[in-house]
Amino acid sequence: MFQKLLKKIATALDKQHVPYMVIGGQAVLLYGEPRLTKDIDITLAIGIDGLAKIKRVVNSLHLEYLADRVEEFVKETMVLPVMDAPSGIRVDFIFSNSPYERQAIERARPIKFGKTDVNFAALEDVVIHKIIAARARDIEDVRCILLKNPDYDSRYIEKWLEEFDTSLGKNYRASFGALQKT
Repeated sequence: MFQKLLKKIATALDKQHVPYMVIGGQAVLLYGEPRLTKDIDITLAIGIDGLAKIKRVVNSLHLEYLADRVEEFVKETMVLPVMDAPSGIRVDFIFSNSPYERQAIERARPIKFGKTDVNFAALEDVVIHKIIAARARDIEDVRCILLKNPDYDSRYIEKWLEEFDTSLGKNYRASFGALQKT
């Protein structure tokens, strides 16, 4: 179910020339342990000024909007939540145009589902997203990903976490350091 929908979304985004990467639970399945996930999170390399393109994608796939006032909701949250009614799968399109997100999307790995390439965030970028989210499930995902993939680029992760530490006044690098030791 998820693969079929991911293929459709990837094809539609490519048709609209929208760079993207799959993050969240779907990316964890690629790098970590199998686990239950109920949605698809997709970061887009466009700001909310590209909402019309994403609405074309949503409409072409017959996805249902989950927000009443779409434009207002996206302006407030930078997220467009939709649902594939037949499967019950929620899809969150996340708008972003930050330097980090642009670089992460450039680093995304195409994963073949049949004949279709679906762009997944690189392992290191999944780790960064999960550390910043910092929920218990996210931290456990990071622990699992690091254990299963010992050849990750820790310098890349540390560089971006240091930037987020400075800009957000947090200490994400310390969290990453602690996770590397477990």
